[in-house]
Formats: sequence, structure tokens, C-alpha cells
Amino acid sequence: MPPLWEGYYLDGRNAARHPVTIQITSTALHFAMTEGDTIRWPFDEIRQTQGAYEGEHVRLEHGGPLPQTVIVEDPSFLTAIQQTAGSRATHFHNPQHRPLRVRLTILAGIALLGTTAGFYVWGIPWLATALAPRIPVSWEEQFGASVLEHLAPSANRCVDQRRLPAIESIVTRLSQGMPDSPYYTRLTVSDRPTINAFALPGGYVVVFRGLLEATETPEQLAGVLAHELQHIYKRHSTRAILEQASTSLLITAVSGDFTGALAYGIEGARTLGLLRYSRLHEDEADREGLRLLQTLGIDPAEMIAFYRFMARQHPLNTAASSYLSTHPDTNDRIEKLIALAGPPPRHPVTLFSHEEWKDLRSLCQHPAASLSQSPTDTVQ
Repeated sequence: MPPLWEGYYLDGRNAARHPVTIQITSTALHFAMTEGDTIRWPFDEIRQTQGAYEGEHVRLEHGGPLPQTVIVEDPSFLTAIQQTAGSRATHFHNPQHRPLRVRLTILAGIALLGTTAGFYVWGIPWLATALAPRIPVSWEEQFGASVLEHLAPSANRCVDQRRLPAIESIVTRLSQGMPDSPYYTRLTVSDRPTINAFALPGGYVVVFRGLLEATETPEQLAGVLAHELQHIYKRHSTRAILEQASTSLLITAVSGDFTGALAYGIEGARTLGLLRYSRLHEDEADREGLRLLQTLGIDPAEMIAFYRFMARQHPLNTAASSYLSTHPDTNDRIEKLIALAGPPPRHPVTLFSHEEWKDLRSLCQHPAASLSQSPTDTVQ
């Protein structure tokens, strides 16, 4: 005689449990109640709702909408069903498959992690590259202006009415070398001692006082600005924002709800504050920035000279020079730029005289002295 199993029966009308003795046959389960009544459940009419995990009681249901229920505490009950009913019990959980199920779950988890990692490594950059050209310039300008207020607030800007326009003329001159650009470039000088400069979406370039004062010639600043402008022209900043900023910002850009862009100024400022462009983007900004200088007749040796100066002053890329810490290895950059620069121009452009530049780079320190000539006349 097949073994009998002990369990509890619930009739679906109330929560009372009735002890039952269960017999397994090849086609059905038979329940013997303590009152002497018997119930038969064919296997094809039974649903298993619990017992798939180790430690769970086996719970079987029959009928509906308020189903009858049988609960068996011994998990080997399922194994006995599989052995007795065979193909009729394939919809029941087989405890012998649990180790395989665990392994498949682990493999699925690993696959999910791999897929997620792949999406972040390759998918997001690809998506950002595909989306960036479709972002309206007006949205980039709004977003860049919002971020600017957080990274370089108005109260901390150097706005000397005579020196600032002269320095801005360098940006204007560089912009003339990119006549097809849709951006109107704007320069902000922030009164911070950090040696740093960065580009924001929409045509905004920020230079910290520390970097301005570190340049020995206006052509050195032009080299830094040419590099940063390429991040804007190539939309590296926009792509980096799409890659690194919050999901809400990405959804805003994709959905076209550009009016809400300003709400993400703080998040954008945090992202750009920690921004690291990819090596490919940095190399492209260096390469195209140097070519821009050559197009305008500015000696690229000045750009290289500034990087050499920075490497000597901060050989370990210490925190004193954020500009080095946020850019690729300086010596490697210098070698590449030397190879690209070639011979110097025969008649290099001089943006300002040495004395004029000494005065201009002190923009943030004291009121401007009179220049010997107007800022626009000094650009040759």
C-alpha cells in the first residue's frame, strides 16, 4: 500500500484547518477527513501555490474563486507526487531541480550584471552620442546658463569693464575660426585661485583666476581656450552630461520637455564639477584646438609652453592644479602636440604685448589702468 501523508484541509469558506490523511495515486490525490468523508482532486485540476523554495510548506489549491486548499508540511510530499504521477505532475515543482534552479538564478544574475555593465560602458556612451546632435542649441544654452550660476555665481565673477572685454576678444578671435558653429561663445572669469578652466554646454567657457594669472602670454590662454571651445563645438560637454547626469535629466532631454532643464542646474553643476572627459574626447579637443590656433596664425608653441609650465609647477598633478587633475597625462599631451604642431608660423599673431598682458591677467585684483590702445585694436 502506498504511504499516506498528513496535512491540513481548508474548505475556502473559513480559515478553519481540518486534519486530513492524503493518498497519492497515479491520477489524483485522495483526502480522508477525520469525520470519514473523502475528497478526490485530479492532478490536472490542482494548482501549486507554495513549496517551490526550500523551507516552504507545500500548498495546493483546487477550484475557485474561493479555492479549497491543502497544506502539507513535509517537502518530500512533492517528490512522492513526481514519482507516483509522472507526466501528470509536471506542473508541480520538483525539489530535485532546486540545485539547477539556484545555478540558473546565479547565472541569470551574472548575466544581468554583465548586461547592465555593458550598457553603462557601451550603451550609454552610444546613446549619448546619438542624442547629442538632436539636442536643440537653445536647450544647451539654457542648461549651460543654469549650471554657470552654480559653478561661477555672479558674485564671484571678475567683471572689470576694461580688462574683461580685452580678454573676451581672444574668445571672439577664436570663434571666428569656426564660422559654421551654431554657438555664441561667452567667457566668464571666476575669482577663484584654482588653476582650472572648463566648458559648459551652449557656448559657455569658465576660466578661474588662478589659471589666468598662471599664463605668461595671451597666446597661452588662447591655447587653453581653443581646447575648451572644442569641447563645446564637438558637444563633448553635452555628451558627458547625458552620460553622467541623473536619469531625470536624460528623460528630460529625450522627451523634449526642455522647459524643465533649468531645474537640473544643481545636478549638472555637480556632474560637471566631477567631470572627466574620455581620452578620445580630450585628444580630439587638443588636436582640433591646435588646428584652430594654426588657422588663426597663433603659434601653437605657446599652448605647448603652458602645458610644460604646468607640468613643472605641478609634476604630481596635485590638488593645487585642478586643470591637470581633470585632463590626461601632461607629458603625453605635450608629445602629441609637438608632433602635430610642425614648424612655427612665419609671422605669428601677437594678441597683446607683454606689458598689456601683465595688466590684463590681473583682471581680478584691482581696477584697470588705461591701456595704450583699445582692446579690439590689439588683436592682429
